[in-house]
Amino acid sequence: MDQLPVTPTPSDSVESASVASPAANWGPVHLLALIVFIAACWAARTLLVPILLGLFLALIANPLVSRLQRVRIPRWIGAIFVVFGGVALALTLASQLVAPASDWMQRAPQELRQVAPKLKGMVRKVNEANKAAASIVSAAGAGQAGGPKSATAAATADQPTPPNVWTLIKATPRLLAVFGAIILLSYFFVVYGVGLQRQAIAMLPNRQKKKLTADILQTIEIELSRYVLTITTINAVLGFVVTMVLWWLGLDLGDALLWGALGGLLNFAPYVGPVIGVVMLGLVGVVAFDQPSQMILPPLIYLGLQLLESEVLTPIILGRRWSISPLVMLLWLLFCGWLWDIAGVLLAVPMLVCFKIVAERVEGLKGWAKVIE
Repeated sequence: MDQLPVTPTPSDSVESASVASPAANWGPVHLLALIVFIAACWAARTLLVPILLGLFLALIANPLVSRLQRVRIPRWIGAIFVVFGGVALALTLASQLVAPASDWMQRAPQELRQVAPKLKGMVRKVNEANKAAASIVSAAGAGQAGGPKSATAAATADQPTPPNVWTLIKATPRLLAVFGAIILLSYFFVVYGVGLQRQAIAMLPNRQKKKLTADILQTIEIELSRYVLTITTINAVLGFVVTMVLWWLGLDLGDALLWGALGGLLNFAPYVGPVIGVVMLGLVGVVAFDQPSQMILPPLIYLGLQLLESEVLTPIILGRRWSISPLVMLLWLLFCGWLWDIAGVLLAVPMLVCFKIVAERVEGLKGWAKVIE
């Protein structure tokens, strides 16, 4: 028996229109809202960056404070021990790098002058061509330039430009204020953040949303703490190995410690940091050594160690739950760096990880989690 054609009822047409209307009518509104949100984040970066950095440090410190609270240590005392103790430890380690860093800054103009002659020695054919071109130019302009005047100009050009100390002095109070604000915010987030979180969850309308929000916040806290602890340990080991290698190659222990620490810190920024580290150690090799075979060893060893860490060790330790598309990661790093400079690069990975955790648990956003992977 043939089936009669079904005529859509007015209720069906209204329901289908309501389903199709968000994609058809709200798409431009969503795009405009996104543009306004990005512009607001850029305009309020002076306020948002310290808050986000303090919140990020609080998420890392909160599990340690919670463990201290289980052994009957008050939360505010545990927060003082973890937050300010961590700051004191970081400042102690950084103070060990002040002497070699200041010594290198004093020697940098003279040392960097040696880069060009050494590179010319590595490419003799190019050097010979440059000499021939220079002889032609000098012969053509011999009658135009005065001898004493040109010699004085050359001597003036060779003198390195001293850094603007007054600019650094004027910027110091602002940097100290931002640093103090970040530390205080992280402390207050640890002490009062738990109560604020409970009150915010209690305002949600139903039990299912309360449970989902609590699960998301707990997962973000645990996973971010585990991620930061793991990455910090890996980068500390990387910096130690780079330090030992540079010391074995012939650098002073202070200089080797400085460049090893910088190599480990740069590895916190995926893809961008290792590229800067390779270039940095390439300059170190050219300045510190005379033989071409020794010059290329620091950048090559650092590149090999970084590839071993990123392609073998980190995936094995963290597992596939942290797998993020390299293209998405690089684009997100560039965007956050453009939006908030260095602070944006530091916050890029934690923010992307938080978004992935949320997307995996909220209906309608799971597709974005697959895109990130």
